[in-house]
Amino acid sequence: MGRPPTKPKKLKDGFYIEVRNKRSSSGVKVRRDTREQMEQAIKEYERTKDIIILGESKNGKFIDKPIKK
Repeated sequence: MGRPPTKPKKLKDGFYIEVRNKRSSSGVKVRRDTREQMEQAIKEYERTKDIIILGESKNGKFIDKPIKK
């Protein structure tokens, strides 16, 4: 058993949303390559989950501000 990693993970380039259960404080980040694919994933999850649009990631940083939907 080794020491736990301390370096934060780098995000791949793409579009990110966070999917949470209703009234939950934590969620799962979902990445899509294009904006159209991200919007399709939002339509798929929005009926049963809370969605937070994190935006586009370039070089490990988000370009847009998060939007709660």
